[in-house]
Amino acid sequence: MWVSAFLLCGSVRGWVAAKTGRRYIGCDLRREQVEENRAQWAAANQGGDITPEWICGDSRNIGALAGAARADMLFSCPPYADLERYSKDPADLSNMDYPAFIAAYREIVGASLALLLPDRFACFVVGEVRDKRGIYRNFVADTIAAFIDAGASYYNEAILITQAGSLAIRAADGFIKSRKLGKTHQNVLVFVKGDPRRATAACGPVEIDPELFEAEALE
Repeated sequence: MWVSAFLLCGSVRGWVAAKTGRRYIGCDLRREQVEENRAQWAAANQGGDITPEWICGDSRNIGALAGAARADMLFSCPPYADLERYSKDPADLSNMDYPAFIAAYREIVGASLALLLPDRFACFVVGEVRDKRGIYRNFVADTIAAFIDAGASYYNEAILITQAGSLAIRAADGFIKSRKLGKTHQNVLVFVKGDPRRATAACGPVEIDPELFEAEALE
């Protein structure tokens, strides 16, 4: 089973894939990030038959960069437009204005889906970002549209809560000045290419720790 991530590939996803017996290929435009991922893996003296693969290049060209690889799953947390600049490379999506960013982003989604096997899932973790006036760009909806236009179906959504503890303190000043609400979540968007029942079967059995049931019974 291949698990592939084609945008902003830190080391964690590759480690998790390898540790659970899955082959992994990730692509990042920044050579320093790719080299750091490889160095972290080598320094940890990881054993086993599976080593994550990180490649350097523009994800719009993932079809050529990945060679013959085909994915059982796609997973990514892409750049949130220009919210954070990752490099000075003009090909870096975080250096583009929003229309150019979305155009390149849609290319990547389409190219990535082309490598996903039929009847499989793709998962992107995204969040809303604001323009210079403070207006939401609607990035979550743009992501959904990109996948649908590329031939996938919107299947699941989950909310990932982040940094909730100090939100009231962090958001107070901004709310007073601009009435902007504090944001403490990201959207986990799941898409399916093909038939969701066959995609579910391809995932294999679900492993659930029995201790979770014991804890629920005690409550």
